Amino acid sequence: MLKTLFPTLSRLRFAVQLVMLFVTVYGSVIVGTYMAGKISNALPALSCAYDQMNGGYCVLIPTQHILHHRIGEAMVRAQQLTFTMILPLLMSFLAFFAFFFVLGKAFCGWVCPLGTLQEMVGMIGRRFGFGLRRLEEGDLVAGRRVRPVKWLLLLGLVFLLPLLTGLGVTPHALGNPYCDICPSRVATTLLTGNTDQLALRVGDGWSFALGATADFLIGFMLIGALAIRQPFCRICPLLAFNSLFQRLSPLRLAKTQHENCGQCRICSEACPMDIQEISLHEGRKAYTEDCTLCGRCAEYCPQDGTIRLKWGPVTLFSSRREYYKNKVKGELPDGSVKPVRFVKRSEATNAR
Repeated sequence: MLKTLFPTLSRLRFAVQLVMLFVTVYGSVIVGTYMAGKISNALPALSCAYDQMNGGYCVLIPTQHILHHRIGEAMVRAQQLTFTMILPLLMSFLAFFAFFFVLGKAFCGWVCPLGTLQEMVGMIGRRFGFGLRRLEEGDLVAGRRVRPVKWLLLLGLVFLLPLLTGLGVTPHALGNPYCDICPSRVATTLLTGNTDQLALRVGDGWSFALGATADFLIGFMLIGALAIRQPFCRICPLLAFNSLFQRLSPLRLAKTQHENCGQCRICSEACPMDIQEISLHEGRKAYTEDCTLCGRCAEYCPQDGTIRLKWGPVTLFSSRREYYKNKVKGELPDGSVKPVRFVKRSEATNAR
C-alpha cells in the first residue's frame, strides 16, 4: 500500500512536508492553543511563534527570550546564576533534544515549513521555465564562503544581542533580533491570513530596520527560490544550531567509497544544498553542516548500497541502481533513462 502511494522517497518526503506544514502553521486548530503549547514549544525547525495558530514553534525564540529576560537581566541585577535562571533554558534545550534525537537534521529537510515553501516555490519556477541554478565546480569557493553566515547569525542574533539587551548594553528592540528578521515570521503568518508581521514599524529606528530586513529576506527567498534551491537554508541559523548536535542523533547518512565516486557527480547535482563533498569523499567528510538529511543523494546514486539513510544500525533507505533507473525514467518526459555521466579520473582527482 505504501509503495503504491509513495513509490519514491521524494514523494514520501513531500507528503510528510505538506502534513508538517499544516501541523506547524495550523496545528492548534486541531488540538487547541493550550494543548499545542504543552505538546511542543521548541521544535528544531523554523515554525514561527508569531503564528497564533501553530502547533509548536522553533527553539530559537525561547532561547532569545530566556537570554534576554532571565539570564541577562538577572546578571545586570548582580544576582548569581542559579537553577531558577538556568533551568528554563535547560528545559528548552531538553525539549529540543527530545525531538532532535529521533529525527536529527531531518527536521530541516522533512519538517521545516520554510524549507517546504522554498521547495514549492522552486517547483513553480521550474513549471514556468526558470532555469535551475546549481553551484558548479567553479562556484565551490563562493559556496563555502556563504557557510559561515549562518554561524554568524546564530552567534550574533540568537545568542549575543539578546544577552547584551538583557544586560542593558543594547536597546530593548534588539531583545529577539533574529525572530524580527526571520522570513518564516512573515511567510507562515501570511499563510494564516495575518498581515501584521509584513507591516513596518516606524515608531522606532531599530524596529523599522529589523522589519525592513525581514521583508527583504522574504523577497530574497521567494525570488531566489525560483532558480536556486533552498536559498535561505544556506544561511539559516537553525541549520547551524541543528548541526551542533547532529552526531548525537542516530539518524544519519552513511557513504562508502565506490570506484566511480567523484566521476558521475549525480549525488552532488541532486543535492538541494549543492554539497560537492558528497561525491568526492566518504564517511563524515562527505556531509557538511549544510546537509538537511533530505535523502536525495541516496535516491539519485546509481550504485547499489553506496549511500544509505540509517537510524542507528537500521538502514532505512539505500541507493540502488534499479531504483535510480526507474525514478529517472519516470521523471523524464520521453520516458528514457538519463545516462550516467562520468568524467575523466584525472579531472576527479584535480577536483579533490
